[in-house]
Amino acid sequence: MNEIEAVLRMQAYIKAHFQEEDFSTEKICRAVGYSRRHADRIFKQQLGKTLQDYVNAVCLTESANELAGTKNSVLQVALNSHFTSHEGFTRSFCRRFHVTPSEYREKLIPIPMFVQYPINHYYALLKYKEETNMSKDLSLCMITAKERPARKLIYLPSRSAEDYFSYCEEIGCEWEGLLNSIGEKFDTAALMELPEFLVEEGFSKMAAGIEVPLEFDKPLPNEYRTAELEPCVMLYFQTEPYEDEEDFCKAIESAYAAIERYNPEAYGYKMGDDIAPSFNFGADAGTGAKLSVPAVKISE
Repeated sequence: MNEIEAVLRMQAYIKAHFQEEDFSTEKICRAVGYSRRHADRIFKQQLGKTLQDYVNAVCLTESANELAGTKNSVLQVALNSHFTSHEGFTRSFCRRFHVTPSEYREKLIPIPMFVQYPINHYYALLKYKEETNMSKDLSLCMITAKERPARKLIYLPSRSAEDYFSYCEEIGCEWEGLLNSIGEKFDTAALMELPEFLVEEGFSKMAAGIEVPLEFDKPLPNEYRTAELEPCVMLYFQTEPYEDEEDFCKAIESAYAAIERYNPEAYGYKMGDDIAPSFNFGADAGTGAKLSVPAVKISE
C-alpha cells in the first residue's frame, strides 16, 4: 500500500503542476521524497510505464488540446509542453499519435489521448468486489430523456470483457483518449453493452464507443467498427456527487439500481435494448455516476 500511495501522490502532483513553467520529474520525486530510480521502479511496477513516459503522455495530450483549441504556433505549443525544440516535440508527437502536430491541427483526426486515472481506483474496485455483503446505496438519481436522431456508432468490441478493468486488460486504455479526441461526439467515450445485432461471433457484448452524426467520415484505426443507429430516446441516470473518491463503484451500482427500479411505461416509454447500446460513463466525485439506456416512445 505504501507504493500505491506514493504513486497516487505523484499522479496528484503531476495533475496539479504539469502546466507550470518549472515543472520537472525531479520536482515530482522531491515532492514524495523518492529518488528518481525508486520512483521509476514503482511507477513501472504499478502503472506499466516509467515516470518520464507518464509525464510525456500527459504533456503530449495537453499539447494536442492546445493545438486544437488555440492558434498558438507549433513551437509555442512545444515550449508550453516542456519540449525545448520544434523538432523534438514533433518527433515525440508523431511517435505517440502517428500524425504530425500540423496535420493534427489541420484535420483533427482521432488520436489516443492519455487519460489520467488515479491508481487507487483499481484497488477500490477490487475491494468493492470483495465486500459481497455490502448493501446497495439508494441515493437520489436524476433521470433525463434526450432525443437522438439517426446517427453513427463508433465502437471497439471485446472478446471476453465484463467490466472496465477487464476491458482495459484485454484491449488497453487508449480507446478513451482516442474517442474523446473526436470533437463531433454526442457525449464522452463510455463503456457499452451492445445490442444483439452488433455482437459478432467470438465477441462479447462489452465494447467502448461514442455516437457521432451520420456524416462523420474521419479515418479510424482498423480495429474500430461503425454502425448506423435508428432514432431513439436515451434515458440518462445520474447520481448525486459523493465525497470519497473511492466510492465511484458504489455510485455506479446506485445508478444501475435506479435503472432496475425505473418504470418507463409510466412516462410513455419502453426500453429499447435491441436498437442501441447502453452506456456507462463512469463516475466522478464532483458530478456522480452517469449511465444511459435506449428507449422508444410508446405509440398512443
